[in-house]
Amino acid sequence: MIAIIDYGMGNLRSVQKAFERCGYDAVITREVGQIESARGVVLPGVGAFSACMENLKRLGLAEPVRNVVRRKKPFLGICLGFQLLFTESEEFGKQKGLELFRGKVVAFKSTNGLKVPHMGWNNVDKKKDSPFLEGISSGDSVYFVHSFHVVPEDDSMIATATDYGGPFVSSITNDSLFACQFHPEKSQEIGLRILANFGHFVAAN
Repeated sequence: MIAIIDYGMGNLRSVQKAFERCGYDAVITREVGQIESARGVVLPGVGAFSACMENLKRLGLAEPVRNVVRRKKPFLGICLGFQLLFTESEEFGKQKGLELFRGKVVAFKSTNGLKVPHMGWNNVDKKKDSPFLEGISSGDSVYFVHSFHVVPEDDSMIATATDYGGPFVSSITNDSLFACQFHPEKSQEIGLRILANFGHFVAAN
């Protein structure tokens, strides 16, 4: 079973339905026991960084998320659920994240006619192989909606980059974690392939 963490923000039902289309059971929950016993965990997110962190803390979910990642349980972070994994964000002043990985979340600069937020389809440039990116190639398009992007300190984590007024990190991965700035649940065939890859990884581990 895959647990989709419900902390009051995010496209929860859309993510759940996308997993169901891929043939995997996913439950929307804020029960700590259910999250910790799940075989895989998803942290989605839409909205302001500080509000999401506050909700996680208020609901007692921040530490369970940290535990899941530290125990190397299969984990998927989506959009703000990707950004929250890092040290801090500059959104509305310096805001602390979950501090699982060292790095900052910074704003796109609205220069040279660059529209912010970055919204719509854009390509990924694949930087490393990963079971979560099986069948995904450089040049494949995914769907973005964001004004901030992650700058990780550890470049070895970078799975894909995307160009928007210059390259930015659009996903990271390690042995059991995949986190992406784009929305796989909105990215049609490519996004469903990523979610299916995650489901397959969960089933195999």
